[in-house]
Amino acid sequence: MLTVINAVLSKAEVRRFRQHLDQAEWQHGQQTAGTLAAELKHNQQLDDNNAIAIDLGNYILQRLGRHALFISAALPEKIYPPKFNSYSDGGHYGTHVDSALMQLPGNLGTLRSDLSATLFLSESDEYAGGELSIETNFGAQQIKLAAGDLVLYPSSSLHRVEPVSHGRRVSSFFWIQSMVRDHEERSLLFDLDQSIQALSPRQAKADPDILQLNGLYHNLLRRWAEV
Repeated sequence: MLTVINAVLSKAEVRRFRQHLDQAEWQHGQQTAGTLAAELKHNQQLDDNNAIAIDLGNYILQRLGRHALFISAALPEKIYPPKFNSYSDGGHYGTHVDSALMQLPGNLGTLRSDLSATLFLSESDEYAGGELSIETNFGAQQIKLAAGDLVLYPSSSLHRVEPVSHGRRVSSFFWIQSMVRDHEERSLLFDLDQSIQALSPRQAKADPDILQLNGLYHNLLRRWAEV
């Protein structure tokens, strides 16, 4: 399941991000890639220890921690600190799958990548190409969102960033370990939660059907969650 979350950052916040990122010192993305990924990865990236990357990454995490739709879709247990990359002059990232297990910075343990996220920080008309192409059961889905919008997708998916032929594509990317490991179970919980949220404003607070659906959601979450 691909989930698009609009306006995680406002346009004003995106402009502030870009002011900082445009002044940052970027390095070649191959410096942070493994042996196989280095052959596929042609972009620029901020060093994880860069003060700008840390400050902006923490801001994203604070925003997501209060974002009801993100929490509903991801059910996050752990989030890898957001990274930042830039594509231009033909930059691209060939077809790959994200690593299943990642060491969190600061010796904070291991993260299992259940979901991958890309937060777009360039408007779609600022660059040509650069689509995030994700392989699904229904074929490749190409994602190119407005600045401030985010897409969530299974980390197990084959995906790539198409070559940027003009302009510059800037984004943040990170991974999530969900409380619910199974993708289908997590999707069912998301659909159920969204239905409850849509129905609740139209019903009385103590509506028995809403209470029953809410109980069903939490009992399924109790059964499937790993915490």
